[in-house]
Amino acid sequence: MDTPVADAATTSLVLVGETCERSVRFSREDIATFAQLTGDTNPLHHDVQAAQRARHGEIIASGQQTTAQMIGLVASHFSRSGDGQERELLCLNFNFAFKAPVFAEQELLLHWRVASVEWNHSLDGWLFHADGRATVRNAHPCVIGRGTLLVRKAKGLLTRQE
Repeated sequence: MDTPVADAATTSLVLVGETCERSVRFSREDIATFAQLTGDTNPLHHDVQAAQRARHGEIIASGQQTTAQMIGLVASHFSRSGDGQERELLCLNFNFAFKAPVFAEQELLLHWRVASVEWNHSLDGWLFHADGRATVRNAHPCVIGRGTLLVRKAKGLLTRQE
């Protein structure tokens, strides 16, 4: 049976209120290349004329480009070992909502905040929920998200005995 932990201070692997953030900027070339690599043929990601005729009037990044950066940020932060604690991290679930387009050359601030932490006995680790967002110049959110992740102390590498 999983036992909720009200006081996340019982672990230093992940803490309620802990945050991570990073700024990113996509060039038109970045947007077109990412769309091509992921099989997204929507002309809004590579055709300037088509984008100008469309609703937004300019090339926009695909939703998966922004969310990939967001997932990469939270995964990197919570799998870190630079603080002397080796961690294992599993990203279990993410949900995203797209609120505004991401245009080329906009500076996006990616931000995650841990909302809750609880011990999960069956998974042998700390299950946590994080709320994320990608905003333009801290003004309006382009993408908001919620993730469920599992972190635990890294176990030593197993060696095969010959």
